[in-house]
Amino acid sequence: MPSINFINLDKTKAYRKLAEIDPPELKKMLSEERIRNCSIDAGGGLHFNYAALPVDDDILAVLGELAEEQQLILKYEAALQGQRINTGEDRMVLHHLTRGDHGWAVLEDGRDLRSFYTEQLERIAVFSRNIQEGRISGSTGKAFTDVVQIGIGGSDLGPRALYLALEGCCSGSSAGGSESSEPSAKPSAPYLRAHFISNVDPDDAAAVLENLPLESTLFILVSKSGTTQETLTNRQLVRQYLKKHAPEVDPARHMIAVTSQSSPLAGSDAFLESFYIDDYIGGRYSSTSAVGAVILSLCFGYREFAELLRGAHEADILARNPDFMNNAALMDALIGVYLANVLNFRVSAVLPYSQALVRFPAHLQQLDMESNGKQVNRSGEPVSYPTGPVIFGEPGTNGQHSFYQLLHQGTEKVLLQFIGFLRNQRFLDSEMEGYTSRQKLNANLAAQIVAFARGKDDPNGNRNFPGSRPSSLLYGESLTPLSMGALLAHYENKVMFQGFLWNINSFDQEGVQLGKKLANQILSGSADDPLLRTYANLLGV
Repeated sequence: MPSINFINLDKTKAYRKLAEIDPPELKKMLSEERIRNCSIDAGGGLHFNYAALPVDDDILAVLGELAEEQQLILKYEAALQGQRINTGEDRMVLHHLTRGDHGWAVLEDGRDLRSFYTEQLERIAVFSRNIQEGRISGSTGKAFTDVVQIGIGGSDLGPRALYLALEGCCSGSSAGGSESSEPSAKPSAPYLRAHFISNVDPDDAAAVLENLPLESTLFILVSKSGTTQETLTNRQLVRQYLKKHAPEVDPARHMIAVTSQSSPLAGSDAFLESFYIDDYIGGRYSSTSAVGAVILSLCFGYREFAELLRGAHEADILARNPDFMNNAALMDALIGVYLANVLNFRVSAVLPYSQALVRFPAHLQQLDMESNGKQVNRSGEPVSYPTGPVIFGEPGTNGQHSFYQLLHQGTEKVLLQFIGFLRNQRFLDSEMEGYTSRQKLNANLAAQIVAFARGKDDPNGNRNFPGSRPSSLLYGESLTPLSMGALLAHYENKVMFQGFLWNINSFDQEGVQLGKKLANQILSGSADDPLLRTYANLLGV
């Protein structure tokens, strides 16, 4: 492999050229032809359309130069080959390996890590089938009907978002898998109903536990280190709740662990079963590992989860294309950095026109802001330019009646990322005034893109819309495991490419450690900081 150079964005020739180009006016450049011609295959039946983003041929040409100068594809392939691109922790970055083989064996101490990940997935497939078919039951003999994932951060946000995304199109009856990922009949209930406990606030756990059939509930404890304070606290809370409200239940036969083989939880007889991940799978990138595989396979069947992996792998393969004009994740990343660092768009809204994606923006908040919310480069030296944006979002059309006022007429520059589908997952719809609810949803989506881009001139300033508000669109036929996998991988790869562009390490998260350390000082009674003690006393600690 050629040598790799890591340089700051502002030291590249292409970045300096970008700053000298006058940006086109979006409201004037958007056309029917542009809309038709600016779509790229994103995998899993998805397409990325950048027609409503202010980039012309001159800017795109320089963005291509920037991609080459920053060696984006070479750095991606270095990750795939197992180079230690997580320099902060001196680790490989291997979440891509959980969903497919890219042609290179990645070894550690003679062990093939792809084989390790596939072995865990095979174990999960067998275990989930045994649960679903009643060969493994609860301690009182009742078949499991519910499953609760106990985790926080990446152990909760990604799996929760995926469960909600797929609940409307996957079910126990269809989870045996089919050649097509398209639903052909109204789905029945999932094999197991999923619930999630993440916040250390006991009200979070109470709201879940109070409505569970405890004799038929399985708990999944997810902590790679086995020492996550919030997760272990919630585990203890659950065990105490079972002892009080269902003393006949043996917690060891109702709880499984997803952890690393070196954690204190690994192989413990306090768990019915344990499944493993390793240090090369970061929490926010872990949804395609055992962290997401266990709960999604239990609920929908392993073959549906395998479809999600297939969609993610499709997107990963497409992201290797050195032609950025045919690489959706790379194009999305390049334009995003241009807008952030040249045109000063520092906030980005994720706007899925799909209620099933209700928690996907929250997952992307962690993915993007924990990955690229950094102020030092890979060598630990300060950077002099903005890096990761602020991410927020809400499904349409709810968001239209919430914060779109600011997006249309506010003073803050916001980059808009729309997601839409031609068909709904579930089979309830109605017609009113000649149009179905789905048609009205998508009419709103199309209207918002045009309204943001073109605006509306009006002598009444209250009713004047300045326009030239940029947006992208990821769209497909329907939200299925295949398209959801591609959607997940698209954003993971986009975030990775942007980290390479900014020359920061997207794979560590030192920013979450300081608060944890201080909290532990308070709880251990070792806090000698008077400010810390005073706030703790104020809050009753």
